[in-house]
Amino acid sequence: MSAVGPVLAIRDLTIALPQGGDRQHAVERVSFTVDPGEIVCLLGESGSGKSMLAYATMGLLPEGVRATAGTIELAGENLLGLMPEALRARRGREIAMIFQEPMTALNPVMTCGAQIDEVLATHTMLDAKARRASALAMLESVRLPDPERMLTSYPHQLSGGQRQRIMIAMALILEPRLLIADEPTTALDVTTQAEVLCLIRTLQRERGTAVLFITHDMGVVAEITDRVVVLEQGRVVEAGAKAQVLGAPREPYTRMLIAAVPSLDPPERPTRATGGAPVLVVRDLGKTYSSGGWFERRRETVAARAVSFALDRGETVGIVGESGSGKSTVARAITRLIDPTAGEIWLGQARLDRGDRASLKHVRKHIQIVFQDPYRSLDPRQRVGEAIIEGPLNFGVPRATALERARALMRLVRLDPEALSRYPNQFSGGQRQRIAIARALALEPDVLICDEAVSALDVSVQAQVLELLADIQRRLSLAIVFITHDLRVAAQICDRVLVMAHGEVVEAGATREVFLTPKHPYTQRLLASAPGRHFGFARSGH
Repeated sequence: MSAVGPVLAIRDLTIALPQGGDRQHAVERVSFTVDPGEIVCLLGESGSGKSMLAYATMGLLPEGVRATAGTIELAGENLLGLMPEALRARRGREIAMIFQEPMTALNPVMTCGAQIDEVLATHTMLDAKARRASALAMLESVRLPDPERMLTSYPHQLSGGQRQRIMIAMALILEPRLLIADEPTTALDVTTQAEVLCLIRTLQRERGTAVLFITHDMGVVAEITDRVVVLEQGRVVEAGAKAQVLGAPREPYTRMLIAAVPSLDPPERPTRATGGAPVLVVRDLGKTYSSGGWFERRRETVAARAVSFALDRGETVGIVGESGSGKSTVARAITRLIDPTAGEIWLGQARLDRGDRASLKHVRKHIQIVFQDPYRSLDPRQRVGEAIIEGPLNFGVPRATALERARALMRLVRLDPEALSRYPNQFSGGQRQRIAIARALALEPDVLICDEAVSALDVSVQAQVLELLADIQRRLSLAIVFITHDLRVAAQICDRVLVMAHGEVVEAGATREVFLTPKHPYTQRLLASAPGRHFGFARSGH
């Protein structure tokens, strides 16, 4: 422990959950400290209590959830004993938090600049000019392109990685004593992730900031942490220095988490039988966005240019690249959620890039999409059974038949069919993503688009969902387009990969060939940025 004492000391903390939950306590008798200039990682599966500890420290516990025992001390002061206004005064100035989902945490009707300015105006005496200069400097430090434009942009106009860096800038701008980072790199590509981890390490070293880093990514843990606290079902099962916990774990639970980390080495895949027409063909796909009004110069942004590939039945093609590289643009254009500006998209004999959405209804059932965030892709007011049968009902399937199919799909994704009557908030994140997969399969599609479908899941649940997708693909001979920034996941699940940068495909080929002998400098840089290489999490043998 530091001579001046820990910045954060959590002692015998117990947090009670409302009655009727799956367990009595979110966390039970948890104790650990974070010293000045130290990074401590909380590691565990979804539901282990990691985020509840963060929310309790920030004074942001959900209604009905409360700390019933123990203390949370910030520089010796018990935060649990503070009045709400005193706690608010410490947020931002002394303690700040980076949330996992920036689209939820950022205000959609305020520009990013206005949201950063609000933090400075609330906690400092700086004038407007000085606040703007401070905001621009912070945006540069988190390596956002064109900081001036970022200040005037709304969250929806930025990529997921750019939004996350806005959140990080807001958290760091007041140089807090304690920084809580709750899965801050989950939605980021490997190069941006490496930059953010470097930024947090620099802050920790230069300013003595204490960092509580919450993650399920073992590679990130290996890259950034000094000490590790492993949580299972709200209890600390193992804690110690990084080398001990990751290199020689004592507990079976810790060993299970480490074993679930996918390798960056693609496995040998059997040669696929050729023959038969591809189920999906994309030729020279392009998407350009135009902006500017009556009194502004018209600007064009190329999101995708000349993207081409073919997909066979039963094959998985991955599209990888940094945030803003055009991966999700391609996914949305293929499914006609956005209209392409160039190229051809053929689903069997049907051409998808032409015609209005109404005329495409009869082919939509053959191509479905699973989005990244299962919390936002399911209607919280709709029972999951209704969500699954909605598509078939729209295409004239009788309700009784649709319900029977929904029960079969629940079994297929390894969930109890009796749960069809429950609401999304009664499931974990991993279970919700399985429901989203079941909903996408309800129309018996030929092609499934997975747009970052496992990036928000912890490693053990991620492994289960990937195994599930592989099993479903074998049973149904499903063709899958897998969009991901997680190179380790792409290595394990994809037959072929396309590497995208700035809207263009810079390298393509068999996954094993591209990953083991990358030819393009961009691909080489992506692979070199994978976190956790020194502990073996980027390559096989961990």
